[in-house]
Amino acid sequence: MHSIAVKVMTLAHYDSSFELPFYASEGAAGADIRASLAEKNSIVVKPGERVLVPTGLSMEIPHGYEIQVRPRSGLSLKSSLMVVNSPGTIDCDYRGEVNIIIGNFGKEDYVIEHGLRIAQLVLSPVIHAKYELTNILGETQRGTGGFGSTGTR
Repeated sequence: MHSIAVKVMTLAHYDSSFELPFYASEGAAGADIRASLAEKNSIVVKPGERVLVPTGLSMEIPHGYEIQVRPRSGLSLKSSLMVVNSPGTIDCDYRGEVNIIIGNFGKEDYVIEHGLRIAQLVLSPVIHAKYELTNILGETQRGTGGFGSTGTR
């Protein structure tokens, strides 16, 4: 694996006892990021509710890249929390705080504690498409078959 530098700036409510986003294992594709809450408070997420979870970090992502925000599989399996807009995108020209949109898909309140590893970040290259208007599209075996058209087994 190779690495590319992403500049990270800490904000006033960032807990300096936390490490910056980090890879939990040698082969991990995503770097874990923590909730960094003002005054080390917690956030209660009610069933069906979505919240914006602050991380206390801003980033300078190299031009030509994005950071994808993805769920942590363990958190998604062991709790009712999900990253709602997964994968979320942090564009290379965004300089504001990285916040994570979390939803509670359970039936009970869930408390997000200060320091919880809430998501993972994946640095990915971006290729811009050149969209061209046409009157004819190439034919395929699938054609216009949509949702479920290729079967389930």
